[in-house]
Formats: sequence, C-alpha cells, structure tokens
Amino acid sequence: MTITLMRAKLHRLHVTEADLYYEGSITIDEALLEAAGILPYEKVQVVNVNNGARLETYTIPGAPGSRTVCLNGPAARLAARGDEVIVIAYAEMTPAEARQHRPRVVLVDEGNNPREIRDYEVVGADESISV
Repeated sequence: MTITLMRAKLHRLHVTEADLYYEGSITIDEALLEAAGILPYEKVQVVNVNNGARLETYTIPGAPGSRTVCLNGPAARLAARGDEVIVIAYAEMTPAEARQHRPRVVLVDEGNNPREIRDYEVVGADESISV
C-alpha cells in the first residue's frame, strides 16, 4: 500500500504572466523549481490564494533567475498577473518511506525571490504508527 504526501511546495509565488494561447502548463523559473526539488515536467497542483481555484498541470522550466511564474493554456483563465499561488508536488510512498520523508517548502518574497527554505520532519514519524 502507498499513501500520498506533500513532497515539495513553492509557497505564495506571484503570477507574472498568464498566456491563454500557449500549450497548457505552468512555467516557473528553473532556479525556483530546483530550490524546491520540483522537476521540469513534473505533475503539480496549483492553488490560487486570491480566488480559491485549484488545478493540476505540469511544470515547464523558465529562464533561471527570471522569477517567472506563468500559467499557460486554459489554466490562464484561473489566475491573473499578481495573484498569489501555491505550487505543490506530491509523491506516493509506503508508510515506511513516509516516516523518513522530509518535505521541502520554499517561501518567496513579492518578487518571487526565495527568502526561506524549510525541510520538515513528518509529524508522528514514530515507528509505532501504522497505516
């Protein structure tokens, strides 16, 4: 059996663009993806803090250092420039793997510059927990 855990998160990115006529996905500065440990073309969930919209898509690496966050294709209808979004990557793990997992969260400033990187312990990672 496996369970799904949050693996990595880019917290409160600011949308810099929305391109309705580009193939669907989210373009994110490659350096931000790397900081969070999210791979190019990895499936992610995008949560819009401003309007509550949630969507699943995949990442496309943007120019490193550009601080680009661009929702592409139909997803562009779910966010406007300046909206804050949370990008979350998940992973399937066995309970044993989950006990060792350390999710990573990258907090950014208003310019999408990383201001803090946190690696968390799984709460209740005690060996006596069973799923």
